[in-house]
Amino acid sequence: QVQLVESGGRWVPPGGSLRLSCAASGRAFNGFIMAWFRTPPGELNEFLAGLRWDDEDAYYTDYMKGRITISRNSANNTLYLQMNNLKPEDTAVYYCAIKNGGTNHFPYGYEFRGQGTQVTVSS
Repeated sequence: QVQLVESGGRWVPPGGSLRLSCAASGRAFNGFIMAWFRTPPGELNEFLAGLRWDDEDAYYTDYMKGRITISRNSANNTLYLQMNNLKPEDTAVYYCAIKNGGTNHFPYGYEFRGQGTQVTVSS
């Protein structure tokens, strides 16, 4: 059974940085696409970035482009999201999701997701 567990969310002041983690378990992830999404309060899910597990090819949408970096550590099956220069509008629940194959450019087809971790940006 695939399991995704996010961590690292907390309160930060505007301009701060955070690194979120997503520990993945339950199978090997070769050929998988892994992604970060967020759900701001009262809004729909937003697709932030997608990563091809095998070669770490990364794709970013415009929501946080230039301020985030998606990466992974295959030794411990962990996906990361480094976020810099955070703004109050970045306040959201951030979660990771995975799918077997496909493209890392679109937010569709993700089969599993974690429970999410809360990020709050305020002064």
